[in-house]
Amino acid sequence: MSNSNKIAVFKPSNHNNEFEVILDQNNDTIWATEQQIAEIFDRDRTVIGRHIKNIFKEEELNKESVRAKIAHTAKDGKSYQVNHYNLDVIISIGYRVKSNIATEFRKWATQKLKEYLLNGYVLNKKLLTQKTKQISLLENQINTLNDVILQKETNLTDGFLNIVSLYSKSFELLNKYDSENLKTDYLNKEIIYVINYQDVKDAILVLKKELIKKGEATELFGNEKDKSFKGILGSISQTVFGELAYPTVEEQAAQLLYSIIKGHAFSDGNKRIGSFIFVWFLEQNNFSLKFNKERKINDNTLVALALAVAQSVPDQRELIIKLIINLIKKY
Repeated sequence: MSNSNKIAVFKPSNHNNEFEVILDQNNDTIWATEQQIAEIFDRDRTVIGRHIKNIFKEEELNKESVRAKIAHTAKDGKSYQVNHYNLDVIISIGYRVKSNIATEFRKWATQKLKEYLLNGYVLNKKLLTQKTKQISLLENQINTLNDVILQKETNLTDGFLNIVSLYSKSFELLNKYDSENLKTDYLNKEIIYVINYQDVKDAILVLKKELIKKGEATELFGNEKDKSFKGILGSISQTVFGELAYPTVEEQAAQLLYSIIKGHAFSDGNKRIGSFIFVWFLEQNNFSLKFNKERKINDNTLVALALAVAQSVPDQRELIIKLIINLIKKY
């Protein structure tokens, strides 16, 4: 477990006791021992143990993906490795014991994870929701500034000129986003590399080894919960009447980022894996750089995109996909 883990306190509305669980920010989950789960749901520990065994026996969840040994300091001052179970297990037990507190706990856990996810990485929603008229005014001001520069032949630094140019393009894109007028024309149909399940698995394994070496991931990272990940990749490279369902590099890349993050096919690392495969796919198709050799998607943009996808509602899928396409297309 990461050193960034925190202790979160759950206090039910109709209960005097408070329950401490481990909030795992890196893996977007919560961990609790068998005894803690029993106390939360007000059931005997043997009952909880029996439910856990049945969950694994019925193959509802994969034991290796949802269980972890975490050091626990006992009253004698010694540290012991104790089995902890993640949020998937806790929710599954909640359904089985039919406890009213289970629903309350699930909502509380989801909110807690959301709060910590957004902490430090907050999208500028105010900017994204500005009215078209306000954005147009900013565009006009920037264009006027460019005209003044040309007329007076003012000697400004290259850095300032680049900033003016960058913001001009940014406000144009925000304007189209705000008015839901993002276009998906003039895309690149020269797909050099077609996504392949085994290639992607090998790439994820390389990433996993690097992150573990840096202490930024555990063995749970990249473990597939079921066969849904293979299905996601298959849907992106599928053909309809002999034609690719997504016939351009931009469309396939955008679908990869969105579908992997929203698909939750892995026990841990869905956002990181989705972001990694997105950039990796662009590189495989020689499509990751601008004409000036700069990366189309820098670190900050990638974080913002991943969080935008993760926090978006299903109705926003098409709009988010178009936004990603416009950030990476040639023109």
